[in-house]
Amino acid sequence: MIEFSRPIDVTRLGAGETVYNITANETERAALAKRFDLVSLEKLAARVTLRRLAGGLVRLTASLSADLVQTDVVTLDPVPARVDDDFSLLFGGDADDAAALDPEAELVEPLFDGHIDIGEAVAQQLSLVMDPYPRAPSP
Repeated sequence: MIEFSRPIDVTRLGAGETVYNITANETERAALAKRFDLVSLEKLAARVTLRRLAGGLVRLTASLSADLVQTDVVTLDPVPARVDDDFSLLFGGDADDAAALDPEAELVEPLFDGHIDIGEAVAQQLSLVMDPYPRAPSP
């Protein structure tokens, strides 16, 4: 189950940039909190831009903002945190060919049935930028 799904049909994208402002609702935030083992996810919002590139590629750039509560890895106390992050992903093409030609090449994420789930991309990025070892401030 994808907790924060916002699929976009990239075949319908125009020539310029297309901007999406997405926000997780209460149910989605609760499901993501469970998925990421958080005490709570109070807010998750993102501004996502999609742009078609040559060769059938699509560039996703996004800014995400989240307010969450994690558990201190030592005391198990709640640790509130604010996460703000900008990221970029490349979708489409044949990722295996690009990596075979140039091991330094940017990873190309696959398109599934011509769609990019921008909500899932934001959720995955959130999981990568959260503090892996949250600690409450010392008294």
